[in-house]
This record gives sequence, structure tokens and C-alpha cells, in this order.
Amino acid sequence: MSLLFSEAKLGSLTLQNHMVMCPLTRSRALGNIPNDLMAEYYGQRATAGLLITEGTSPSPNGLGYARIPGVYSDEQVAGWKKVTDAAHAKGAKIFVQLMHTGRIGHQNNLPKGAKVVAPSAVKAAGQMYTDSEGMKDHPVPEALDAAGLKATKEEFVTAAKNAVKAGFDGIELHAANGYLLEQFIRPNSNTRTDEYGGSIEGRARFVLEVAEACVAAIGADKVGMRLSPFGVFNDMPLYPELEKDYAYLAEKLNAIGLVYVHLVDHSAQGAPVVPDSIKATFRKSFKNTLILSGGYDAARAEADLEAKKGDLIAFGKGFLANPDLVARFKKKAALNAFDASTFYTPGAKGYTDYPALTA
Repeated sequence: MSLLFSEAKLGSLTLQNHMVMCPLTRSRALGNIPNDLMAEYYGQRATAGLLITEGTSPSPNGLGYARIPGVYSDEQVAGWKKVTDAAHAKGAKIFVQLMHTGRIGHQNNLPKGAKVVAPSAVKAAGQMYTDSEGMKDHPVPEALDAAGLKATKEEFVTAAKNAVKAGFDGIELHAANGYLLEQFIRPNSNTRTDEYGGSIEGRARFVLEVAEACVAAIGADKVGMRLSPFGVFNDMPLYPELEKDYAYLAEKLNAIGLVYVHLVDHSAQGAPVVPDSIKATFRKSFKNTLILSGGYDAARAEADLEAKKGDLIAFGKGFLANPDLVARFKKKAALNAFDASTFYTPGAKGYTDYPALTA
């Protein structure tokens, strides 16, 4: 039997197959609250072994994009409970991705009283879509002071506990794609001169402290992390020590005992290729589950599983446009094409209306 479709272990969990649905921002959470439409969407895709939700903010400050969900209020927890129930009804396990957008945001997208914060007051290149005024330049963020660092870490811990309340099997800390946690790791966005800046030991400190605090709150078996070494999205340029820095992270995350590391390779979308050497470093240094993602089809996924390059394989746009991707891969059926114009638009069109195979 194909490895891809066989049962897999993730910590203490048994997954119904080795296929993971990537976190995919879809901007359907009106008022930043998960809803029935979102529960339908995740339920449709729950033949995956593991679903990882779209980026979900642990705090009002992290809601940088329009219509993304949070998991910091009772109303949001109740909304997510519908989603986790829908996923579990079809046998999937489900983790919520905790994404604080940091400097990648705009005041127009934030609730009253919230602010755009980051490791340092360094503006990101590029623009952000807002429902109220269209495209706007990223603002100069407010640098987190000692009190802000403590409060932000506590927000992640509260969000982790809320995730368990909502029925999630775990959380994925989003330390990739140029958002807050990666903003600490990278030297262009972290120009701090205190113990949270400078060398990689300093720049990684906040990320590792957040991971440790979440592990203490809900258990190592329920905490994973997403990383994008060589990712350049959201103004994260490459730099000479990058590979060495991520090797340091691999060792430290292994010591913390995270249940998984999810490595992203965006080269299929035009980003620099993630060298095999980095993937091999994580394979060697990180002893728990390694999830690989980035431009996979079924054949390449099977080959990388057989070669033990990774333990689980994540698929993004494939699941977005094919709620029954597992069945289509099994039957070698044609895949639906995705409609990029509806990736982030509100409503069911291009979200829950992609057709499944007919028997």
C-alpha cells in the first residue's frame, strides 16, 4: 500500500493518512470570528490525516489582514468548536495555526485599541489590502518593549489554552513567511540591542520562549512550529548566516520537544530553493515529526516519504481546490483548477463550491 495513504503517527495521535492540509489564509472570518461557512470548508477537507487551519491571531494586535480569525475571545472559541467538530466527524486531526502578523498589517484591519507591533520599528516593504481603503503601505510598527514582549508571550499561551478548549488537537506556531515570530529571527527586521537581538541566540530567544511557554501550558505533544528558511515573502531577504541560524533553531526546537517542525519551501512559487542541506539538517537534528511542504504532487510526496526525507507531506492549493484531494490522488483523477481571484474574498464562491468526485 502507498505510504501516502497509510496511517501515520504524530506524537500520541494516529492520523488516517500521511497527507496534511497546509494553513491557507482565506479571509472568510467576518468580524474575526470563525463561522458555519468555515466549518463546512474544513469539514469538506477532513479526509486529510491532519488539517492545519489558516493563520489565526492570538491577539487583536496580530489581526493584520482583513477578515482573518482570532482565538482570544469566548466567541471565537465557540466558532472554532464548530470547525473542530466538523473535522473530527470525518476522522481528521486538526491543529490551529497561531499567526501574529507583527509588522505585516495595517491599522485599518485592526480592532479599536489594537496596534501594529514588531521586534523593531522597521517598516516592511510593500502594501496591505484593507476593506475600507484598498491597498495601503505597511506602517512603521511600534517596537515591543519589555512589557509588550511579556504581554505578547502571554497572548500566545492564552491562545494555546483556548485552542484546546475549542477542541483542537494542537497548535502550530507560525514562525515563517515574514510574520512576528520570524521577524524576531531575521536580522533585517530585528535590529534590537537587548537580549532579544544581535546574534541568533538573541534573535531566536523570543521564539523559543513562546514555544517553551506553550509547551508548559498544553504539552509538547500539542505544539508544532512552521519555519520558512530561504523564504523571502513579506520582506525577508536572504543573508549569509541564514543556514547556520536555522541549524541552531533545529537543535533548540528538538530540545524543547515540539511534536513537529513544518518546513516550507516556496520555490514552486518563485522563491529561492530551500537547499537540501537545510532539510537534511532538520532531519538529523530534529527527532520528532518533520512535515515538508511546497509544490508537492502525489508521486513526489510518495518518493520523499519512502526516502524518509520527511514524515508527513503538506499540500496547499491542491486541498484548496479539491476538497476530496485524498480520493483524487488515490484514483489518479484529474484535479480541479484553483481560482486565485477568490482566494481572499468573502462568501462561498471559490471556497466551499469546488466540486468533489462523483461516485
